Amino acid sequence: MATPPHTVVIGAGPAGLTAAYELTRRNAPVEVFEADDVVGGISRTVERDGWRFDIGGHRFFTKVPRVEEFWHEILPDSDFLLRPRMSRIHYRGRLFDYPLRAGNALGNLGVVEAVRCVGSYVWTRVRPPKDQSHFEGWVSARFGTRLYRMFFKTYTEKVWGMPATELQADWAAQRIRNLSLAGAVRNALLPKRNQKDITSLIEEFQYPKYGPGMMWERCAELVAKAGGTVTLNTWARTVHRADGRAVAVTVADPEGQRRIEVDHVVSSMPISELVRTMDPPAPAHVRAAADALRHRDFLTVALVVPADAGFPDNWIYVHTPGVRVGRIQNFGSWSPYLVQDGATCLGLEYFVNEGDDLWTSTDEDLVALGTAELERLGLVPPGAVRTGYVVRMPKAYPVYDEGYEQAVDTIRQWLAEAVPNVHPVGRNGMHRYNNQDHSMLTAMLTAENILDDAGHDIWAVNVEEEYHEEKTTDGPGNGQHGTGRAAPVLPRRAVD
Repeated sequence: MATPPHTVVIGAGPAGLTAAYELTRRNAPVEVFEADDVVGGISRTVERDGWRFDIGGHRFFTKVPRVEEFWHEILPDSDFLLRPRMSRIHYRGRLFDYPLRAGNALGNLGVVEAVRCVGSYVWTRVRPPKDQSHFEGWVSARFGTRLYRMFFKTYTEKVWGMPATELQADWAAQRIRNLSLAGAVRNALLPKRNQKDITSLIEEFQYPKYGPGMMWERCAELVAKAGGTVTLNTWARTVHRADGRAVAVTVADPEGQRRIEVDHVVSSMPISELVRTMDPPAPAHVRAAADALRHRDFLTVALVVPADAGFPDNWIYVHTPGVRVGRIQNFGSWSPYLVQDGATCLGLEYFVNEGDDLWTSTDEDLVALGTAELERLGLVPPGAVRTGYVVRMPKAYPVYDEGYEQAVDTIRQWLAEAVPNVHPVGRNGMHRYNNQDHSMLTAMLTAENILDDAGHDIWAVNVEEEYHEEKTTDGPGNGQHGTGRAAPVLPRRAVD
């Protein structure tokens, strides 16, 4: 038999480790290199003084059977909890249920405001916004200008740090697919148990009892057991290319550098950084495309409060102006194994740019800010916070601003021509809004491309509308959907 190809995997998040697992299960040699000191990427679980918390909450729900099978192959059923889904929207001192419930929404808005919202929606149906290429126009056309300003604009601009008119509509179309005000009202008046046709309306989901990090820690162990290696604190410095393909990768750790000859490279590092590692360098227009791509950074302020000072929601979206927090998790509502007796941990999520005032604030100042905002929102009584922790996550989310699609297409085409054995996968690796299960599926299909020359188009994953909304029997990558992370539809979580 032919010798299996040797693959270097850059990044030990869900996409990178899934690729490594799929390759090693078929006896292909794999080396994984992760720049951080933990595996899991943004799907890690952080532990501080016995408290565990996510970098954002991760629902384990999918319509992709092979991803579901993968999860339960990595972890036994006994390690999963079936958790109820509950989330609400905080807007000007009131909590709005999601999914929408007519009585709650009407009571919070009042009859007069509700009529105005419906009137605004009717008006946009008669005279839709002329420009629907950006987020504001696209959402206003489907919910009306008044509801858009209440429930989309403030939160979305917090998340992305830019006017909603600069955020491209394709991101909104991907996150709010198949739902409008009329659809939301139908759901409120005629609810159905466990609606999975619109994925954000599921009422329960699986969750690893110690958080999603246990999935990827175990996956890394299995990769090593199968003969692969997972090396932390090691950076991919250079991807060497010759004769129309990648031939080696130079990696660096605190002790120095070494060059590794390769047959294939699977990369989940930001695609812009992948371009910058190339030697010889990519052409100027490709480097310019890489420079045009941006990322949004993220930090969590985790505050410990008495259990009875928490709330039953998995998360609350903060649309109230005047505070900088975007979303608040109650990790005790995700799993009792994440918290300690008599207390819970609330995770306040801030969307930032590396180097800005929040990013550079001291942990003590951030804990004080989070405490003040939590009390200001009325979600906990004064004096409830016992202690706090801060976790910063650089390059957490690709930014989908004007021109990003053209930049990605430029890079994608050049990679396919210049280094066809370099395979971008996952969210940052493809600069795509992939959920966890979509990221995993790109890695699974890439492994088949490497070992079987299967010819899968991984860029088609998470693109087709029917892929998102309906489960079919057409096989992997065709007509199947998953939402690996938590994201409501009204409004859909912008950083899922």
